[in-house]
Amino acid sequence: MIESAEDFVRLRTSNLRDEYLRAAEEEASTNVWIDVINRYPDMRSWVAHNKSVPIEVLALLAVDPDPAVRSVVATRRKLTPELFHKLGADPDEAVRARIAYNKKVPLEILEALAVDPAELVREGAEIGLERRG
Repeated sequence: MIESAEDFVRLRTSNLRDEYLRAAEEEASTNVWIDVINRYPDMRSWVAHNKSVPIEVLALLAVDPDPAVRSVVATRRKLTPELFHKLGADPDEAVRARIAYNKKVPLEILEALAVDPAELVREGAEIGLERRG
């Protein structure tokens, strides 16, 4: 288990493969994740990448000012319907495109993204709709 913000940063920036993978997979308490977000802003997207990060933390990152962080959140399959809707309406087209390519996106959001003004978003939605047959 990741015990502190410093522990996460050390693992994430390690040159050792095993440590780097621990940063992507191991659990930490919600307090540790929030501490990382607050004290190490450049690590926010890596928090979103962690496979065990709780949905409460993903919800915080889904409203992050950095669209690159929101884009990582949009790739996660364990999003709630509310988060899918929020990110599907994101002002940044890259975030909406990531939602369009997310295999767990609800059908109604995918259909709405199929008429998005951004070509990249529409393409992702069309692929998703084709996959669902």
